[in-house]
Amino acid sequence: MDRMSRLSFLLLCFTLVAYGNKANKHKPWIETEYQGIVMENDNTVLLNPPLFALDKDAPLHYAGEICGFRVHSGTAGSGAPQFEAVVLDRSTGEGLVRSKEPLDCESQREHSFTIQAYDCGEGPDGVNSKKSHKATVHVRVNDVNEFSPVFVERRYEASVPEGRLFDRIVRVEALDADCSPQYSQICFYDIITPNVPFAIDNDGNIKNTEPLDSKRQRVHSFWVTAFDCGKNRAQADAQVIVTVKPSCKPGWIGWSKRVEYTPGSGSIPLFPSLHLETCEETVWNIQATVELQTGHIGKGCDRDSYSDRSVRRLCGAVRGEVDLLPPPSPAANWTSALPTLPSSDSSLVFSFNGSSHVAVVPDSVAAAVSGDHFTLQLWMRRGGANTQPAPNQVRGNRREEEYIVCSTVRNDDSYSHYSLSVHGCRLSLFYWPDVAAARPVKFLWKLEQVCDSEWHHLSLSVQFPSVTLYVDGVTFDPALIHDSGAVPNPAPRQRLVIGACWGNSRSDAFTNWPYVNVGRYVGGYRGLLSGVTVRPGSVEPHSVVECLYACREGLDFGDLETLGSGMKVHVNPSQSVLVLEGDDIESFNRAVQQVTYRNSLRFATPGVRPLKLTTSLRCFSEEGCLSLKPLEGYLVVLQPDAPQISLSGVGPHLARPAPEFEGPRGVPLFPELRIVCSLSHAVNTAAQGMEGGALMSDAVAHTLDGCEVQPLGEELNPEREELLVDMESLREKGLDIINTTAYIAITGAESISVYEDILRSIRYRLAKGSARFERRFRLSCSEMNGRYTSNELTLEVNFLHSLDSLYHPSHLLASQQQFLHPSHHSGELGGHTLPSPHRNSVVPGAATVIIMVCVGFLVVMVILGVFRIRSIHRRGDGTRNGAKEGSGQWDDSALTIIVNPMESYESRMGATVDTEGEGEEDEEGVDSPGDASDDQRIIIKKEGRDSAPRRY
Repeated sequence: MDRMSRLSFLLLCFTLVAYGNKANKHKPWIETEYQGIVMENDNTVLLNPPLFALDKDAPLHYAGEICGFRVHSGTAGSGAPQFEAVVLDRSTGEGLVRSKEPLDCESQREHSFTIQAYDCGEGPDGVNSKKSHKATVHVRVNDVNEFSPVFVERRYEASVPEGRLFDRIVRVEALDADCSPQYSQICFYDIITPNVPFAIDNDGNIKNTEPLDSKRQRVHSFWVTAFDCGKNRAQADAQVIVTVKPSCKPGWIGWSKRVEYTPGSGSIPLFPSLHLETCEETVWNIQATVELQTGHIGKGCDRDSYSDRSVRRLCGAVRGEVDLLPPPSPAANWTSALPTLPSSDSSLVFSFNGSSHVAVVPDSVAAAVSGDHFTLQLWMRRGGANTQPAPNQVRGNRREEEYIVCSTVRNDDSYSHYSLSVHGCRLSLFYWPDVAAARPVKFLWKLEQVCDSEWHHLSLSVQFPSVTLYVDGVTFDPALIHDSGAVPNPAPRQRLVIGACWGNSRSDAFTNWPYVNVGRYVGGYRGLLSGVTVRPGSVEPHSVVECLYACREGLDFGDLETLGSGMKVHVNPSQSVLVLEGDDIESFNRAVQQVTYRNSLRFATPGVRPLKLTTSLRCFSEEGCLSLKPLEGYLVVLQPDAPQISLSGVGPHLARPAPEFEGPRGVPLFPELRIVCSLSHAVNTAAQGMEGGALMSDAVAHTLDGCEVQPLGEELNPEREELLVDMESLREKGLDIINTTAYIAITGAESISVYEDILRSIRYRLAKGSARFERRFRLSCSEMNGRYTSNELTLEVNFLHSLDSLYHPSHLLASQQQFLHPSHHSGELGGHTLPSPHRNSVVPGAATVIIMVCVGFLVVMVILGVFRIRSIHRRGDGTRNGAKEGSGQWDDSALTIIVNPMESYESRMGATVDTEGEGEEDEEGVDSPGDASDDQRIIIKKEGRDSAPRRY
């Protein structure tokens, strides 16, 4: 019984053990965080604490064993792909973390990821495997000294005055790319050049060990090296150059009095080597003012040389402006009495002396600028030649207002009044919206530009009650707006006066216009005016106003992004004054060297522009602060390469049958016109191994501003001839035209291609029966307001007349049709050819045969004539009774007219056909010496003895 009980107990134990092997009750356990270190040249990570996974199911087989570890990405998603964990002992759970590929401390020094252990489950197939919690692993990559120091610069330069010891002359710096402080830090520098009077500390500061003498040695050059804390030496040593300066004199060094500018160079630095020397004087503020004087160039600076109308078109201004001071002409004679002054920009400048110079705009022009919304623009300069004030305009020590524009405008059912005047340094606009009801308002501006005797551009936009003033493109708000109170109402009559205003008298000052009685006007303006225009309607945008004033030259700063800390740059609107301000001398010197001059005009106005540099220093000790004298120099803008405008593609002759000119559309004069603009500049042939100099011509895209077609000789007769122009194309392109009997002028800034199209469309038309034999025209173009002109292209127009149009004898019809064929061969009509560069360069073979036959026939006829004459003389000698006169002539009944069809159209047919009343000319007149110059010769058939010969 006991034996049976023991056997049962043992069987139960074996059953429990077998059941227990299949049960995996517990998860593996690992630490929650590990810290690891790995070297750059190794892949095994040393963890603290070591990696061990424990399982409470031990020592059971499978369930108590660790089969592996899983690596997961960290919080930032990094680390997992680069690392792996392996099991070293399944029973103890020992593991190892290693990198899959070499690690680089410089690219990433820290890595973080999570790790998780899992057991072997309930059997060899890992069924019912359990995983531990996730533990965080932080791995730091230890640096290896693999990089050597590298100097920031390969060459260091410094200059010091002689005779002094300095704590620091220059500082050299080297960097190490290693990631650890141990190997990335530069521990010390060393001067490797022996026997030099310099020393260097561990921070790279170089100082002199003895006073330097510029006479003994002006330049010291030596080499330095660097070592990191791992004792790696720099890959390449650095050179240090120290220049010893003579005894110091404070001031600007490197000033060049003359600066040359070649047009088309863009921006050039004015002071490329300029720097300020303070001789170690401590300053806390530096201010330099650069002034460029351009007041003598045009209207204050170099601008586009196109006309005011062309500039407005190029700037995109709204059309419809009315020129109040146009060039004197029969249609605009109110400016003929005003004196004009020459202007370098080719614009028309009118002078007003404050007394007798007044322009009264006619009512027909003033009516076009009515309305209470308008823009008034003008160029003005106070003072000038012949501008002494009139005696009645000075009252005590105070002068009267000087009126620039005074106008009473007629609106739909009322009158408004405005006047623009200057008084001292004040500009005022007096505006009366309704002279019959509303009270006037006065807008005042106090401006230095009004009284500085310089050219300024004014743009006044009125949209009452809003008034906007632009002076040189800058907006100015009124300093004062007030109600002028009760003043005498101006007469409700439309009138517009430039340079003065009418008095308060009710008498009509316009009765004898244009003979102005200047005594009736008050407030005469003293100064210069140009480009005075008014455009009714909406006001001009600010961008247009800026473009109209924009200077094409001025001062500028090279690169604002490189401006040092604490530096300030200010440029005035006209870019004639540039101010630099800073507190660091080195930054200030770099900034001064970036001050540039720019001129965007391809053909800049040559001449001298004075330069001035004024410097102000502030020191901590105001008593001993440096004082620098102003520096003066000049900028020379060289003469630009003149463009060559070439007109070609039109032959010297244009021959067409006369009926084509009498058609409704006429004949185009320049159908194949080509306009090319090129620049010729010198080429340096010495560098290319050639002797002498050479010129190279570059074709460039230019803008023309005018072309003129002029008939040579007598003017066009409107009853017989006219030049036709495509007016629709002109309006579409915004070009202007002056069409007179003496010339046609097309003006306006446009591209060459546009002018080519317009000129090719010009046609010449004749009235019926008005065709002559020739007419000559001359074509020329210009740009930059006539500054550069093209070659003059002369065209001779020949009208080809058929023989039917001259005479109509029936016996000439057959021969005429045989040789002329006017309807199918107009190019060879009557011996003429179409216009081409080479006239009569090819003679057809058939025509050559005809010419030879004609010449041979002529020779035979001459010989026959001589023979007949001799025979007559012999018979006359043998007969006493005398023969009849007709017996001495040959029988020429078979003769016909022979016309040479290959003669050049250069012949002047008029010499043979336009002399009416010469029908009684004898036969010998055909071959007379006076007709030897005629290119077209005609042999005339005689119908009888009494019939007279004819010339065609």
